[in-house]
Amino acid sequence: MDLSFLESSSDIAVALRLVIATLFGCLVGWEREAKRHSAGIKTFALVSLGSAVATALNLYLAALPGMDADTSRIPAGVVSGIGFLGAGTILVTFRQQIKGLTTAASLWVTACMGMAIGGGYLIVGLTCFILIMIANVILMHFSQAVDENSRYLSIYIEVNKSGGVKQLSKWITEQGYRVYSITKSKEKTLRSSDVGLLVSVDFKEPVSHGDFINTINELEYVNYVEET
Repeated sequence: MDLSFLESSSDIAVALRLVIATLFGCLVGWEREAKRHSAGIKTFALVSLGSAVATALNLYLAALPGMDADTSRIPAGVVSGIGFLGAGTILVTFRQQIKGLTTAASLWVTACMGMAIGGGYLIVGLTCFILIMIANVILMHFSQAVDENSRYLSIYIEVNKSGGVKQLSKWITEQGYRVYSITKSKEKTLRSSDVGLLVSVDFKEPVSHGDFINTINELEYVNYVEET
């Protein structure tokens, strides 16, 4: 099939573009759902489809005789409106963890992808889809590698109430590291005899976070620890 036909304003071409937008949205959502995120295949497919429909409708109205439609109005509404949907996927936990940012960003850029496809800009839509998958799949591993070996680490840790906080601070200092933030958590601990802490550590040089957590988890006054 000629690409110029898919980019045309015929009803069949528009319908095919809507199918393409839905398919690409499904694939982006599949990647998110495979990682157990709240917004998955159906959400991303509908966002991409809705954006494509809105853009195609906008172009259709603008082409009607006697209509003086603003071709930027509906796409502008989609770009701003999708922000509310994305905001609903962002959560801040009791441990000060921010979750859902990547999903929210993926929803927003998927809407932009859908608008490009709906408007007949298929090359841009396809390129956007490829870059979304690269960012969410390939760059994610690169980002994890950087985070895992950075000089800064934030952890949630549960220690004994009787002297555990002082012992922990002393131990970290003895390792040559610096505690630049320590806050008592309001979250209920696994043991009533423990206190939950949010601790930020400066290693002063790149250190494996996994090795540090495994070491600190072996301390007798530490009963639970995880990276935040």
